[in-house]
Amino acid sequence: MLQAYRDFGIREEVLKLGEAVENDLKERFSKIDQTAEYCQLKVLKAMQEHRVSEGCMEASTGYGYNDLGRETLEAVYASVFHTEDALVRAQITCGTHALALALSANLRPGDELLSPVGKPYDTLESVIGITPAPGSLKEYGVSYRQVELLPDGSFDYDAIRSAINEKTRLVEIQRSKGYATRPTFSVTKIGELISFIKSVKPDVICMVDNCYGEFVEKIEPTDVRADLCVGSLIKNPGGGLAPCGGYIVGKKEYVEQCAYRLTSPGLGKEVGASLGLNRNFFQGLFFAPTVTAGALKGAVFAANLYERLGFKVVPNGTESRHDIIQAVTLGSAEGLIAFCKGIQAAAPVDSYVTPEPWAMPGYQSDVIMAAGAFYQGSSIELSADGPLIPPYNVYFQGGLTWYHAKLGILMSLEEMARAGCVSL
Repeated sequence: MLQAYRDFGIREEVLKLGEAVENDLKERFSKIDQTAEYCQLKVLKAMQEHRVSEGCMEASTGYGYNDLGRETLEAVYASVFHTEDALVRAQITCGTHALALALSANLRPGDELLSPVGKPYDTLESVIGITPAPGSLKEYGVSYRQVELLPDGSFDYDAIRSAINEKTRLVEIQRSKGYATRPTFSVTKIGELISFIKSVKPDVICMVDNCYGEFVEKIEPTDVRADLCVGSLIKNPGGGLAPCGGYIVGKKEYVEQCAYRLTSPGLGKEVGASLGLNRNFFQGLFFAPTVTAGALKGAVFAANLYERLGFKVVPNGTESRHDIIQAVTLGSAEGLIAFCKGIQAAAPVDSYVTPEPWAMPGYQSDVIMAAGAFYQGSSIELSADGPLIPPYNVYFQGGLTWYHAKLGILMSLEEMARAGCVSL
């Protein structure tokens, strides 16, 4: 085994440190496996109840009328998330698109959108109109308001109550941290927030950005009264097999609005060719709980390894986990670049290329991204990224297997050591 890791250029002292950390995590990993087992049974039961068959794997083209697989897949998603309806489509290009779709479908001119968890992820700024962009919600007369979190990362309930007014139509709760170092919210905490919001204004739509959080816990936000839950298929629920797509689950009336916005008023869910992707979507969902567990182990391993070396990590090595993202404060641009080089060097695809910071669309600063993935942008696969601004946080996620995630973290540490950014 030592020689196998040496073949990747990993020195013995790096491997021994990794082994020591891994040995301390056996009990933690066992609990992750228990959650994966529960979620696996939940997914399997939903597939059996809706009689997934060989015919569901067939492709539709053109308009996509009467696509048995597409319709069955959406019924399965609704069952897994315990909701009235679901929209699961290849035509949803990414998580940002899924969020923009849900927002624009359920907000009207004069409505107000509220974020009770501070600033949303960078790419949503253009969607909302915080950053001016053609077609933003602001252009269509939708106003926006946000409430900052308290210094300890908890919800400011008094400020949220004051912010909700007669115009507040939809509250968007981002579960994961994005490019921030605040806590990721547990499903239980999200449920408490939703209950509070509903007590202030019962008819407000509570929508959760569930990206990176699916199958990390035994329950989902829709189990705690979320009206809509939104995510990307090239993250957790696609299991590494979905090449594209997104999902929206929730109350039927709100999901239908999303379908009309995605296709056309009057057509809604009745059209949309699956183009042979049904098999990937079904099989990816089937694998999703165990794939997510592997990525989650990688995140916990990274937190404990880098914390042992003196770096600030969020979440820390012992905190409960509610998404697959691990933030590490590296303190320098050199450290951030070296970390990402290590992740790229561990990739199955494009391992020989060197990631460089660049001005990515939708971001306010140069960003470096390492992702030698089978599918572009698939952050359930091994990847790491971060903006080139102080304090130089890197956001590590993914790994289709625990062993690949482990290798990636060890390679990141090796590159950091070579660059003189860490002492072993």
